[in-house]
Formats: sequence, structure tokens, C-alpha cells
Amino acid sequence: MSEITVSFQVIPICDDPYPVVDKAIEVVQRSGVEYEVGPHETTMQGELDHLFEIVKAGHRACFEAGAERVVTLVKIVDVVGGTTIAEKVAKYREL
Repeated sequence: MSEITVSFQVIPICDDPYPVVDKAIEVVQRSGVEYEVGPHETTMQGELDHLFEIVKAGHRACFEAGAERVVTLVKIVDVVGGTTIAEKVAKYREL
């Protein structure tokens, strides 16, 4: 299977969303996949089914952290032959 990238953003609807978002990011950190945290979303690379499991676990972690409502946005980028985070950002990192 080729590598793909999935980005997701959790939006907890609560008084203090940042600690809740941190819990979703912790799920990604513990998963072992390559990832980058950005200002609005976290991007991961790997196999689609595995990445979906991580997204679901991150979404659920928000409820475990106390959120009563959570909106989660997901982006999937898939390319024949695979794609990586490094390919997408290399030219910007060289600057």
C-alpha cells in the first residue's frame, strides 16, 4: 500500500478548547505515524484505514477531555504511487 496524507482539525465547542485539542494531538503523538502539527490542523501520513482510526480516536479524546460537542474536519490527499508530508513542504523548507 502506498502512503497518503490525512489532515484533521478538531473543533471542540467548549469554554477552553485548547486543552481539549491537546488531547487529540496526544493521540496522534502516541500513534507512531509521521505527523506535523500546524496552526489549524494536524497532518499525518500512512495507510488510510490506520489514519482514520487515529482521527476517530482523536475525535473521541475530545469528549473524554470534557467537550460536549466536537466538530472534526478531515482532508485526504491520495496520489497514485503515494505521497508524503516531506514532498509537499520540501520547497518551502529550503528557503
